[in-house]
Amino acid sequence: MRYFIELAYNGKNYHGWQIQPHAISVQEKINKAISTILRKEVNIVGAGRTDAGVHASQMFAHFDVETSLNDNFTYKLNAILPDDIVIFNTLLMHNDAHTRFDALSRSYEYKIWLGRNPFLLDTTWQLHHQQLNIELMNKAATILYDYEDFKCFSKVKTDVHTFNCTVTNAKWIKSGNELTFHISANRFLRNMVRAIVGTLIEVGLEKITLDDFKNIIESKNRSKAGVSVPAKGLFLTKVKYDYI
Repeated sequence: MRYFIELAYNGKNYHGWQIQPHAISVQEKINKAISTILRKEVNIVGAGRTDAGVHASQMFAHFDVETSLNDNFTYKLNAILPDDIVIFNTLLMHNDAHTRFDALSRSYEYKIWLGRNPFLLDTTWQLHHQQLNIELMNKAATILYDYEDFKCFSKVKTDVHTFNCTVTNAKWIKSGNELTFHISANRFLRNMVRAIVGTLIEVGLEKITLDDFKNIIESKNRSKAGVSVPAKGLFLTKVKYDYI
C-alpha cells in the first residue's frame, strides 16, 4: 500500500532533503521515524531535492507498507520527529502514485527583508542599503516565459539530461519591508531559483539591463549569471498534483 505524507520543514539544521554520508538530512530523519513506528526499514521518496538550508512549507513524500496505517500514525510521527519537521497529513494513494514523477508543477518563494530584522535572520536574506528597481526586476522576470533552456542558472556539475524547464509564473511582490520572488515551473534545475534571484537583483541594482538578462539566458553559461543568493531565504511552497 502506498502512502503520501504532506510535510513542512525549516531547513536551517539540515544539509538538504536527500540522504548523504556524514551529513544530517530531512529524508534521513523521516526515514528513521517511520521505521521506528513500523518496526521495519522504510525509505521515503520525495517530490524534489532541496539544497542545504532551504526550507519547505509544502513538500510531499511517499513510502510503501504491507498493511494499512492506524489513524494516529501522523500523530506518532510528529511525536518522534524534531520540532523543525512537521507532518500535516498521511494519505493513502493508488499503488502507482509517485510524489516526484507525478508532480505537475512546483512553486518556490524567495524572501528578502529590506532592512534589518533579528527575528527573520534564519528565513530571509536581509539587504540593508541597496535600492532596488522592483519594476525593472518584474520586467526581467517576465523574460523567463520566453525561454526553456536555463542552463545558465544551473549548477555546473549536475546529472540532468536536459536543462529545459517551463516557467509559468515569475514575479516580485513587495509588502512593507518584505520583498518576495514567486516562481512556478514544471521542474527546476539545481540552484536555479537562487541563481535567477541573484541575477534579477543585479537588474534591480541597474548593474545589468534587460537585454543583458536575455543575453545571459541565451549564453547558457553559468559564469555569466549572477551569484547564488543565500539558501535561507528560499522556500518550496507548493507541489501540484492532479489527484490531490
